[in-house]
Amino acid sequence: MANREREIQLKFRVTPEERDLIEAKMAQLGTQNMAAYLRKMALDGYVVRLELPELQEMVSLLRRSSNNLNQLTRRVHETGRIYDADLEDLRQGQEKLWEAAEHILSALAALK
Repeated sequence: MANREREIQLKFRVTPEERDLIEAKMAQLGTQNMAAYLRKMALDGYVVRLELPELQEMVSLLRRSSNNLNQLTRRVHETGRIYDADLEDLRQGQEKLWEAAEHILSALAALK
């Protein structure tokens, strides 16, 4: 929504302590646009920013798993063979991915 569509300006006063608290919460969210932050809070009542290191780890695991699967596929096409050790590596990679997904879902379920 463009600013020109927002014709009505709302104003309110806060204490210096309240402004500090607002700015601290904005910093936690990584936003510097106070108008957008206050509008979002007024309309929705909350803002959630998820930064789960587990999610970063899961993305890394997905990349490694994809790379391993591609390498295995190439080798199978070249040799016509697949080895138990290769399958075990894939199984372990999938197990780590599921563990990461379960951890992330548990963390999300704990949010109120």
